[in-house]
Amino acid sequence: MSDKVAVITGGASGIGLAISIAFARDKYFVHILDLPDGKRIVEENRILQGNSEYHTCDVSKQADVQSEMQQISSKHPINILINNAGIAHVGNIANTSVEDLDRLYEVNIKGIYNCIYSVINSMVENGGGVILNMASVAASVGISDRFAYSMTKGAVLAMTYSVAKDYVDKGIRCNSISPARIHTPFVDGFLKQNYPGKEDEMFKNLEKTQPIGRMGNPEEVADLALFLCSDKASFIT
Repeated sequence: MSDKVAVITGGASGIGLAISIAFARDKYFVHILDLPDGKRIVEENRILQGNSEYHTCDVSKQADVQSEMQQISSKHPINILINNAGIAHVGNIANTSVEDLDRLYEVNIKGIYNCIYSVINSMVENGGGVILNMASVAASVGISDRFAYSMTKGAVLAMTYSVAKDYVDKGIRCNSISPARIHTPFVDGFLKQNYPGKEDEMFKNLEKTQPIGRMGNPEEVADLALFLCSDKASFIT
């Protein structure tokens, strides 16, 4: 087993899967925390076979997160934590129910809190580590019909600043990535559900909203994650 270990939440699909593959390819041993339906995808991936361990875990449940983190840390120190697990919601404040708000809070905010809370003390005891949170451009700019999602990603950005400030003298770096539109299965599913028969047209319209003229791909985000967690980024927090 590699002496480089990374824990990645939501690591079985979309950006998370790309990050898991990138780290495994770079000789990390990857612990993936995700829901049950992602296990088959990971087990069938050639690069992740033998280089990863799957943990069925709902990050919104603190007891489950702590149990899995303790299981992992009993084998080797957790020196890299990537908080990628998150869920989306489309709607403005008028059509965002309290149930919608609670659902996004539980995963996008509380989930990241649970994961950092479960590893921070051991990182301090082990002399440092790296925490990387997945935020969004929605945390910093106004995006139509993303009220609840923007709110939670704004909290992710604020948590990142706070942890970075509080633990910089403990050898812990904390950063976040704010992707714009990335072409993941979520995008395809959203277009199919909301614009049946017009998927290609709407896809092109979404691409045009990006300054570079296209959506990003998950591998491009994964490359940035790999850099930020490496010693090459030792000055960045």
